[in-house]
Amino acid sequence: MAFRLIPREERFYDDFVALGEEIRRGATLLEEMLAPERPIWDKADEIKEVEHKCDFLTHEIIQRLHRTFVTPLDREDIHALARSLDDVMDAIDASASIVRLYHIDHVRAEARELTRIIMASADQVVIALKALDRRKGVAEPAVEINRLENEADRAHQNAIRTLFEDERDAIQIIKWKEILDFLEDATDRCEDVANVLEGVVVKHA
Repeated sequence: MAFRLIPREERFYDDFVALGEEIRRGATLLEEMLAPERPIWDKADEIKEVEHKCDFLTHEIIQRLHRTFVTPLDREDIHALARSLDDVMDAIDASASIVRLYHIDHVRAEARELTRIIMASADQVVIALKALDRRKGVAEPAVEINRLENEADRAHQNAIRTLFEDERDAIQIIKWKEILDFLEDATDRCEDVANVLEGVVVKHA
């Protein structure tokens, strides 16, 4: 029976799940923001609050990492996972902020499709994080996140093609191209999380 003179700090797992839940909340707010024909600009403020909460949680994880002698995962993995999760929320916040900044008054259907994929990816991130402490059940949501990112790539390409086919206002094209890029970037950041998680599982298999 293994005996540890200094116990491992297991609270990191709870912190990661809390961070994942906040990301999912941010994704939900983004989906709500873009659900109507006219986007709900005030949702950007709510999303910003979630982004601040994620910054705080990430800071707490990093500070605890500095204070902890024995960690449940390699230190570089804890740091990489915290940063990659924070990057997801940053991308969601950037998407919402730019919609309001550009005073977008009509939501394109292609943007809603990308927010759906972001929401689905956030759900899978939470599932994977809840399974992390057992090292079992992480691979399946990680694979699904990768699949969703590929779906987002196709949706993004279709959205850009449709934008250039349908829109005649050059300013609107510039605005929407940037918004669509930000939305697709959020799914890329979810894939980064999946890649870190898969690396952790392989290392500890």
